[in-house]
Amino acid sequence: MLAMQYSFVLPADYEMAIIRRRIADKGHLLDNFPGLIFKAYLSSDRNQPRLGTQDNLYAPFYVWQDAQAMNQFLCSAGFVALTQAFGWPVIKTWSVWSVEQAEQTEGSGTARYATRELMTIPPHTSLAELRLQEVAWAEQAVSDPGVLNAVAGFEPTTWTLVRFRLWRDLPPGPSSPLAQHYEVGHISRPQP
Repeated sequence: MLAMQYSFVLPADYEMAIIRRRIADKGHLLDNFPGLIFKAYLSSDRNQPRLGTQDNLYAPFYVWQDAQAMNQFLCSAGFVALTQAFGWPVIKTWSVWSVEQAEQTEGSGTARYATRELMTIPPHTSLAELRLQEVAWAEQAVSDPGVLNAVAGFEPTTWTLVRFRLWRDLPPGPSSPLAQHYEVGHISRPQP
């Protein structure tokens, strides 16, 4: 599995209702996309202090079954339309170690918020041990009553670890300085 995210930093005075409307109008287009485990349509509005962000962002997060599915999307008309609307993005990808869903929930479709943490993996870290720790983290994360999904993975070019969670409500307590908070506008995923 692969996780993927691109992020567009929008002007400080950008009307974020445009992004919310775009998500409402187009979000369903990736429902049932072949090989897509889920896509979280994410945004962050700098005028909403509870998110704690300095920038206006449009930053979808994807989890793909494999590289073929990801490439199918990146070669699609939908991605072309995105680049024509917002520009050519830098796309971050991570090899996924774990995707967990909370057992007591109806699934990611009720997610209203998301958090993403990026951490540096120090040189000579035992990846086998780190993988076990991150799988355990994801399993533990979904035991939190507010967490609907958790994703853990790594990227070996810049040696970065990613921890991503979908939340029913805004996470309680102080924010980690490593965490970016988002609002979730839509979740695309396979439909039953």
